[in-house]
Amino acid sequence: MLTRHTLIVAAALSLLAVAPAVAQNPMVGGAPMMENKNIVENAVNSKDHTTLVAAVKAAGLVETLSGPGPFTVFAPTNSAFAKLPPGTVEMLVKPENKAKLTKILTCHVVAANAMSPAIAKMIMDDKGTHPVKTVGGCMLQAKMVGERITLTDENGNVATVTIADVKQSNGVIHVVDTVLLPKG
Repeated sequence: MLTRHTLIVAAALSLLAVAPAVAQNPMVGGAPMMENKNIVENAVNSKDHTTLVAAVKAAGLVETLSGPGPFTVFAPTNSAFAKLPPGTVEMLVKPENKAKLTKILTCHVVAANAMSPAIAKMIMDDKGTHPVKTVGGCMLQAKMVGERITLTDENGNVATVTIADVKQSNGVIHVVDTVLLPKG
């Protein structure tokens, strides 16, 4: 005779049998992020990253971020760009501002494949704050606020990682809620 306990155990085991063996990438901007695609191939599908994609194209960084990497990209959302003063994005994507735009975007890129558990460990090992040198030469300060990683730029702007560990074929994306800016 089957008891209630036996039925519960059987149901739990049946769920485990159909559960995927590895964790799936989180959805970003309503789109699945495929581990076998590179950063650019995935970013173009996110409705939350249309401004970032346009900026990457304007800066001429598509080829670089489609390359072998590894890259860790702290990817600002459209709403992160919307926090900038009015007209800033439109000004930055003009050809004459390509160098400034490139500097800003590369301040969101690290030449490594840094998953959030590794970043959290570095923060802990460094007693609460870990310096992060970006490809663009910016020095960010990584900290933990509760369970979330934050990054503070050289101007004191703080970005929170809202979606972590989005695996790519050439690195990882961490979605952030604020645009990080170089000093000056």
